[in-house]
Amino acid sequence: MAEQDPQQPSDSYVQSFARGLSVIRAFGPDRSQMTLSEVAAVTGLTRAGARRILLTLEHLGYVSIYDRKFSLTPRILELGYAYLSGTPLWNLALPYMEEVAEQTRESCSVSVLEGADIVYILRLSTHKVMTINLAVGSRLPAWVTSMGRVLLAGLPEAELDRVLAMSQIQAYTADTVTDIAEIKRVLAGVRADGYACVAQELEPGLQSVAVPIIDRSGRVIAAMNVSGHANRFSREAMLAAFLPPLRRAADQINHALLRR
Repeated sequence: MAEQDPQQPSDSYVQSFARGLSVIRAFGPDRSQMTLSEVAAVTGLTRAGARRILLTLEHLGYVSIYDRKFSLTPRILELGYAYLSGTPLWNLALPYMEEVAEQTRESCSVSVLEGADIVYILRLSTHKVMTINLAVGSRLPAWVTSMGRVLLAGLPEAELDRVLAMSQIQAYTADTVTDIAEIKRVLAGVRADGYACVAQELEPGLQSVAVPIIDRSGRVIAAMNVSGHANRFSREAMLAAFLPPLRRAADQINHALLRR
């Protein structure tokens, strides 16, 4: 039996449900409120189709309308919380992250791999070192971030090649590594060292170090990092200050996962 092309929906694909999700995803920091016409334009739906979905979401309590503008309601958080509440990391990681943030006095985060991006599932922010506003649910390209490189280094080679092929590789700063062969060499080093350090490749001044979180089967399921500003730490000083507490916390989380 031929494998289903992931780009071609099968007969089990529910198009109306997919369109409803596209409407939800259309809202964001730059589009917190939209008219019907704006929602249709952003999603590529007809006005009639967008209207049916919006009114359904309003009936279910996920969308509100005021002065002809639609916006998401707090009830939409139920959808994300369903994932977080079903993830052991939610309860296990936070106490150890708090210890890391207290010891380093820097932001500590946990993310997972989704497609070619990392998605933040936990974040304790102490200092704003990025112009990018990060919170739970934020996404960043995996190949150019410390947590992303930890997660990519844990993939089988064929899967790694697939993810890199779908990644939009570009130079964010003068220090960004953009050559695929060099990225794979960097990832091999991450795999051997057990951590990733990225300095000023995503944003000038930003540097971070990340370690893997591993489940009972030995699979890398998440990554945890600490980020700081290059003006406060050299790469060597950052590793000396951040890596030991990160590794201790990751070891404790990994051992807790073994008992689940």
